[in-house]
Formats: sequence, structure tokens, C-alpha cells
Amino acid sequence: MKVQNLLAVKGREVATISQERSVADALELLRERGIGALVVTGHSAPFAGIFSERDAVRALAVHGASALDQRIGDLMSTEVTTCDEETSVTKLMGLMTEHRIRHIPVVEGDRLVGMVSIGDVVKARFDELEHEKNDLLEYVSAR
Repeated sequence: MKVQNLLAVKGREVATISQERSVADALELLRERGIGALVVTGHSAPFAGIFSERDAVRALAVHGASALDQRIGDLMSTEVTTCDEETSVTKLMGLMTEHRIRHIPVVEGDRLVGMVSIGDVVKARFDELEHEKNDLLEYVSAR
């Protein structure tokens, strides 16, 4: 299974936020959407960084409540691991484990085409295992 299969099921919409917006704005958007990370847009293509719940916690731990008024661009993660649509789900799991991350933007050339989360990977793997289990049960009961 490849990333393109995950995107076909979950869709390609990516929640973004400008690097000029505040942490409070980002947290509100995360809450509204029920998601854990935003792709941060800026002057670079395809994006400037990523802002996750983990980034928010770190900012609050360092700056206290004043972090809420700071710009996303000052607190976002700028070293972002990406993948493309041809990346296998197995490789994706390895990237998430190795880098200890839960969200990976999907990039084709200089275009952002999607975002996958650890939840998407777990759901896909669960569905795959269920399918295999049903195939095996059908095979065994047909004997």
C-alpha cells in the first residue's frame, strides 16, 4: 500500500495557517478541525514549516501564557519530514518512528498535495489486517 491509497480514502485537504498568525489562532484552528497539526505557509514553496500540538506545548512550557500571542513563524518546526504519493506505508511508518513525528506532508515537486497522520496509517493497517483475516477465514472454512 502507498501514500496515494491513504489520500484516496481520507482526501487531500490540508489545513494551513500563515506564519504571521498567532499561536492562539493556530490552537483555535486545531480545535475547530479536530486535528493535531497545521502546515504553515509563508514565502517558501511548498510550505514554511509545520505547527503541531507538540510545538504548542513546548512554546507554553518555555514562554508561558505569552506564547499564545507569538507568531507561528517563530515557534513552528522548520525541519519537516515529507513523503510523496509513491512512498510505501511501511516506509511511512519507519519515518514516523525514526523521527518521532505524527504528521507528514505529502509533496509532489514543489506542490503540497496532502497530509498523512499516524491515525491514517493505523487505520489503513487495521483495515488491511481485517481484510487479510477475512480472506484467511474464508479460505479455511471453504476446505
